[in-house]
Amino acid sequence: MAPAARVFAVVPAAGHSRRMGRPKLLLSLCGEPVISRLLKVLRQPPVEDVVVVVRRSDAELTAAVAVAGGTVVSSDSDPPDMRSSVAAGLAEIEFRWSPSDDDVWLLVPADHPLLEPAVLPELLTAWNALRPDILLPTFRGERGHPALFRWSLVTHINILPPDRGLNALRDLPGIRVVEHEVTCPGVTMDLDTPEDWERLKRIADDENEDFESN
Repeated sequence: MAPAARVFAVVPAAGHSRRMGRPKLLLSLCGEPVISRLLKVLRQPPVEDVVVVVRRSDAELTAAVAVAGGTVVSSDSDPPDMRSSVAAGLAEIEFRWSPSDDDVWLLVPADHPLLEPAVLPELLTAWNALRPDILLPTFRGERGHPALFRWSLVTHINILPPDRGLNALRDLPGIRVVEHEVTCPGVTMDLDTPEDWERLKRIADDENEDFESN
């Protein structure tokens, strides 16, 4: 029997929240910061490490990530895009853990505060059963996060054309991509604008009321 794959998480969090107009990852949702809610979901077995890539100047977010148990990664120059952020996080994992080709890394942007804890175990169960190269959660047919990748794909990131994002990994020859439908709408709900914020707060408040009434 093959040994169980190790799992690592990369959370790109080096954006400037320009569309929100204020630091969105520190906004409080049901009494805790957005970034803390996400890390609580990701920091569960069998995830070995949750690496969060932040801007060096973002001291407040750095502190919040540390308190929530994430591994902070920053560099002398801020990552210009998500691909660069993810590459920095993966390099840190490579340095710390030396993953094997069949280990798993999962990607979830930091602004997905309504992910449910049960989603990750479900996706990992599907991964272990199907052994794809990439597994993408969907909700009502729409793709979302966290996306799961075989560690061997890390070597392809550095050789992608400069103008291609991480989605180009799905188009590589011979790559097997599997979609897995989940019941959690939070896989497709991100936080970019004040309108998004108001909508997510209403959903979170409704879910909290349902929980307390049961």
